[in-house]
Amino acid sequence: MSSELDDGVRRVVAHVDMDAFFVSVELLRRPELRGKPVVVATGTDASARGVVMTASYEARRFGVHSALPLATARRRCPQAILIPRDFGLYQRASHKVMEVLRRFSDRVEVAGLDEAYLDLTDCPAPKARARQLKREMRAETRLVCSVGLAPNKLLAKIASDLEKPDGLCVLEPERMLDAVGERPASLIPGVGPRTAERLAGLGVRTVAELAAMDPGALESGLGPRLGRELRDRARGHDDRPVVTERERKSESRETTFPSDVSDRAALAVTLDRLADSVCSGLAEGGYAGRTVTLKIRLRPFRTHTRSRTIEEPTRDPELVRSVARRLLADFELDAPVRLLGVGVAGLVTASEDGTGDAECASGPEALKLDV
Repeated sequence: MSSELDDGVRRVVAHVDMDAFFVSVELLRRPELRGKPVVVATGTDASARGVVMTASYEARRFGVHSALPLATARRRCPQAILIPRDFGLYQRASHKVMEVLRRFSDRVEVAGLDEAYLDLTDCPAPKARARQLKREMRAETRLVCSVGLAPNKLLAKIASDLEKPDGLCVLEPERMLDAVGERPASLIPGVGPRTAERLAGLGVRTVAELAAMDPGALESGLGPRLGRELRDRARGHDDRPVVTERERKSESRETTFPSDVSDRAALAVTLDRLADSVCSGLAEGGYAGRTVTLKIRLRPFRTHTRSRTIEEPTRDPELVRSVARRLLADFELDAPVRLLGVGVAGLVTASEDGTGDAECASGPEALKLDV
């Protein structure tokens, strides 16, 4: 798992994931909290329906994780130090992170405020390059990242999580099942709590069992598309390219909840976080867009999308949050939500639109059209 990638590998993809990003950024201005259970949340009052955004590794030992209701986090870790979110601070830190990453590859796909994929195919010594990246990231941002190296994006993302924090892990397809075969099937992207339950009903609980599952039985139990996709992923198959900002047609973020969520206030909080991350990605690439999209997946496996088009391109977080919240308010929830996503499409660059940052649409008054 930690060996060098073979010379014959056709592609080399790095997934860089900043460790406990929001908390780590907060600790830069509050270093006295290092080594303590720290939680960044949407509020500091458990009665106000706050939600955990991220937790330090000390807090995670008590079962505190992102998207957990703050009241539950308080019960699990009463001694946790709660810090309200500061998206402006995180966006500035993210900008510095992406500046470092773009020095290591001209093909960088921003996947969130705290993560990105890099195409290192043309790099003669990718593992040495990744070590250098980690050193420079720490020196210039004072933040720590974990890096996964693999022939595709799926394996790279899995690898970046295997040796956290401050990890560097190489994962090749033929070693995937040796490395993670006995891990729960939920390790595979797309296997959330409900999918895991359905897989368990088919006798599948581990990655190895998912990879070995009879295709017909899997597709019968999960549906042709999902069954086929998950089996391929469990075998390490992924042909998605690293998409640079210049090639991007839309910007989106989504999250699968650890447990299904019915509370609209909690959903709105997550929606705000996703919208802010989308707008940060748009700003990084110099883009703005006119169509805001909401994605909701309900139990059992029903996915819905709603979109609204505004008059002028925007990357203003306040406006995107407002539109996304309206879409959510108009959506009738007849079942708990397992996945929530926000996207902006119809992208244009400043040069294509003939406008600069100051002229992008902002504020609720920019909302005009529905689709």
